[in-house]
This record gives sequence, structure tokens and C-alpha cells, in this order.
Amino acid sequence: MDAEVLKREIVSFVERRKDDFCAIAEELFRNPETGLNEVRSSALLADFLEGEGYRVSRGVAGLPTAFRAEWGEGGPVVAILAEMDALPVMGHACGHNVIAAAAVGAAAALCRTLPPAVGRIVVLGTPAEEIGVGKVEMIRHGLFDDVSFALMVHPSSRRYVIKQYLGLAKVRFTFFGKPAHAAAYPEEGINALDAVLQTFNAINSLRQQLRQDVRVHGIITEGGVAPNIIPERAAAYFYVRADDLAELERVRGRVIACAEGAATATGCRLQVEADPRVLAPLRVNRAFSLLYSAQLAYLGLQESAVPADKNRGSSDIGNVSQIVPTIHPHVPIGDGIQIHSEAFAKATVSERGRAAVAEGAAALALTTVELLLRPEIREKIRAEFGG
Repeated sequence: MDAEVLKREIVSFVERRKDDFCAIAEELFRNPETGLNEVRSSALLADFLEGEGYRVSRGVAGLPTAFRAEWGEGGPVVAILAEMDALPVMGHACGHNVIAAAAVGAAAALCRTLPPAVGRIVVLGTPAEEIGVGKVEMIRHGLFDDVSFALMVHPSSRRYVIKQYLGLAKVRFTFFGKPAHAAAYPEEGINALDAVLQTFNAINSLRQQLRQDVRVHGIITEGGVAPNIIPERAAAYFYVRADDLAELERVRGRVIACAEGAATATGCRLQVEADPRVLAPLRVNRAFSLLYSAQLAYLGLQESAVPADKNRGSSDIGNVSQIVPTIHPHVPIGDGIQIHSEAFAKATVSERGRAAVAEGAAALALTTVELLLRPEIREKIRAEFGG
């Protein structure tokens, strides 16, 4: 089997079908759905893949909008991941419409050009990335157990191959005090909002003693009902991020201690809800990344010269990278635009956004061909992962 012939056919196929793939990105953009509510989005992607010849299982991992689509037989199993959820209010300001369109585009190119016996292509529809649920639950339910390699692309202002991500732990604090008239009988009250404010102050004091990679940020989700009533109940929600899971848990413990101290100081009762779905940092596999870089060179595309640890967020792709060799490169949709903004959402359906869908589909498909046809590359990637 001639890999070069297959790669030329894939590039040609993606160019011919580009409008079909971009139409998916545009439809998702027009009808954004938030995490675990991606009913139309999931159906659109699953229906498309069935039409291309994939066997689709819907509602997997106990998630109504998650799906697994398969094509081929034998050989290694390569999973292409399709995120689909949007942000509240801002729609596809994270560009998951581009991710999904590129994923199904790559899947279509592969099943239309490869012989089925070369290996299995799996497309995983992974919902609720923005709330850190989809991939975590799909891992827990065994959807990645037979996967040999996982890959996806994400839109950005630049073309990255390696982009580092921080681990993420979430914690909610609810303080319970005692209401009273704030002017007439203030001595009878216990102010739950004071506890929340003291928690923020304690965390701000803690920041000087945190490592440079650590991030702690939160919001007040409940702060009382009226200025003349001492708040009986108040609540806050915090994210804790770090380079590694051990530091993540250590810092989350210190943040919880800040809340406990605030509860003691104000006389409030404290309820702590630590989300068990902790997002892991992305585990970089350089051999796998170099393989993707080679496909960019094949396509005549230049990587951006930006440090991999610049402007890091978090994602449940990190959890996937802990159990299987994974890459998460970025495709450019516009210069100087920031993720989670209205400008970013609009850029996903611009001409640059359309080009990013085609780039992602082609690069993912070309990388998959190399994985399936070159056992020495697979062994190199596995050796690094195992080491």
C-alpha cells in the first residue's frame, strides 16, 4: 500500500468536500448548545458519520449526547475526538464547532480512501468539555479501553503542535449563617457573606506562597437577598490549576483551609463540595507531535514560534493523554483574537475559520494514515508513552 498515493487522495478529498465540512461548523455556530444539552449537535455529527459508512452507537457512557462511531477492522485503533458543546451566552467562542467539523471531515476522508482491513477508525463525540465531564465519563465507562492513539485539533490565533495544559480541580463553598435585620438587630446575625469575603481575602494572601504555574480564581455565586438582611447563606465557586496532580491537590487543600478558617472566624457553618472530576494536565508525546508536524510540512504549512507553556488553560483532553498517546494541536482562525470572546466565535465561520476546518481535517487524516501504515512510528510513540 503506497502511503504517498493515499495522502494525495486524502488532500484531494478534503478539498472536494470542504464545503460539506464547513457547513457542519456553520450549523453548529448557528445553533449552539451547552454541555450535556448538545442534542441537535450530537445528532448532526452522528448522522453525518452514518452517512459516510460509520457504525454509530449513541448515548454512550451514560451521556445522552455522547457517541462512538467506528469504521474498519483489525489493526491499531485510532480515535479522533469531536467536541461539540458551546459556552453559555457566548456560543462557540471556544471553537468546538471547528473541532467537530474537522474531526468528522478527517473521518470521512479516511473511510473513503483507506481499505477497511488497515485498522479501525473511531470517532468519539465527546460532550461537555467546557464543564469537564465528557471525556472523564467516557474514560470511566471504558470508551477508550481499546484505543491505541487519540488525536484532535483545536482552533486558536496561532498554529501550535504542542500546547501545554494545566490540571484543574473545582471546589464549591456554601456558608450558612443566621439572618437578622442589618440595622435594628445586627448583633443577632451571623453573616455568611462575610465568610465568603474572608475566603477571598485569605486566598489572595495565599497567592504569594504559590508556585508560578498555580492559578486560583473564583466567583461569588450567592451573596444574600437584600442589603437590610444579614445574609443567612452565601456561596463561592473556585477553580484551582497546576502543572501536576500532586500540586493540584495540595493547593486545593490549602484553598479549602482558607474557607474553613473563614467559617471559624465568622461563626458560620461550611459545606464543601469538591468535584471528583479532576482534569489532568496534558501529557505531551513528542514523537506523536513530530508526526503531526511532518504532515503540516507536507501541506506546506508553517508552525507558529510560540512557547508551548504560554496562555495555558485546562481541558479533559489531559485525562485522555494520561491513558493513551494523545495530541491536541491548534489550527489558526485569526490573528490576535482571544479564546472565549465574541470575536473568536465569529472567526470560526470566517474564511480563516473555513480554512482551519480543512486544515484540521487533512492534517488529522494524514497523521492517522501514517499511524496505520508505519509500525515503526507507532512503536516510537508507544515507547515514549511507556517511558
